[in-house]
Amino acid sequence: MSRAGLDKDPRAVASMFDQVAQRYDITNDVLSLGQDRRWRKAVVDLVAPQPGERVLDLAAGTGTSSQPFADAGAHVVPCDFSLGMLRVGKAQYPDLAFTAGDGMRLPFADDSFDAVTISFGLRNIHDPVEGLRELHRVTKPGGRIVVCEFSTPTWKPFRAIYINYLMRALPPVARAVSSNPDSYVYLAESIRAWPDQKGLALRLVEAGWGRVEWHNLSGGIVAMHYSVKPA
Repeated sequence: MSRAGLDKDPRAVASMFDQVAQRYDITNDVLSLGQDRRWRKAVVDLVAPQPGERVLDLAAGTGTSSQPFADAGAHVVPCDFSLGMLRVGKAQYPDLAFTAGDGMRLPFADDSFDAVTISFGLRNIHDPVEGLRELHRVTKPGGRIVVCEFSTPTWKPFRAIYINYLMRALPPVARAVSSNPDSYVYLAESIRAWPDQKGLALRLVEAGWGRVEWHNLSGGIVAMHYSVKPA
């Protein structure tokens, strides 16, 4: 299967990511014009990991997003359902505790983590609200969540340009740099179908999280949502 559909069948999505694992990081760097590095740093800064804390990085892929938490002294667990991604990640970051897991049935006990985060992966979970509930379950009372995801540009004229880039420019660029360019058609479609900043905040509340705040990055192309699990 070359790419997943918007029904987000877990096997199809996992297979798609297995196929792109080898060149995933460099493709993302090209398609985001290098912005993905800044977005990852913003996530780490907002999570503010402390030495000795346990941090779950869900949909961690190859672990590029996880290593900065380890560098800060936290015990980070990169978790993903794509075995291809995990294999590539383990080769790059052998000291990280890569773990295979489904976002709707996490293989961790209740109240296991001081902080949980998911970057650009919530869209790929079959039921995102159920995924947020699972993240809530494994977070300690008073623990925090940061969700980094594509969102809706705040400036209306730019929004039209952005959508045009997603649907017209992104697939040809992906064909030049990706091992599976058709998967980036799914990427563009899933971004268009994703809720805006307020819509995602409402889903976090529905899943049991407390008051939600969000921070726009790159004019709202990406948004980080932050909340704390009620004690």
